[in-house]
Amino acid sequence: MLGRKIYEYSLSHVPSAMKVALDKTGIPIDQVKKILIHQANEKMDEAIVQRFYKLFKIREVPDKIMPMSIHDLGNSSVATVPTLYDMILKGILPDHQINKGDILIFSSVGAGMNINAFVYKV
Repeated sequence: MLGRKIYEYSLSHVPSAMKVALDKTGIPIDQVKKILIHQANEKMDEAIVQRFYKLFKIREVPDKIMPMSIHDLGNSSVATVPTLYDMILKGILPDHQINKGDILIFSSVGAGMNINAFVYKV
């Protein structure tokens, strides 16, 4: 794989897909409680979330908005997203919780360079 090209592609397209999904809901960005993103590369994921917030003219990414599981589980392809959600619900990631009414953004980029993003209200 061409790692640098994939990194650049992801940074160019995933934040805008996330923004389109959120914009379609009419929910303000400050109501987003968690961003659950495909855990392929921590540096890339952090850059994606930073670029997402910059699209809203926000420089500082909220603390603990993006939980990470890659340190423990590695890259398990798109399964990282539902696995991460399950880990939070089960209390396996102690610094993160999801409550009824929370707004979450799920996003991934994977095989074939397909990009997915959706907004979910718990």
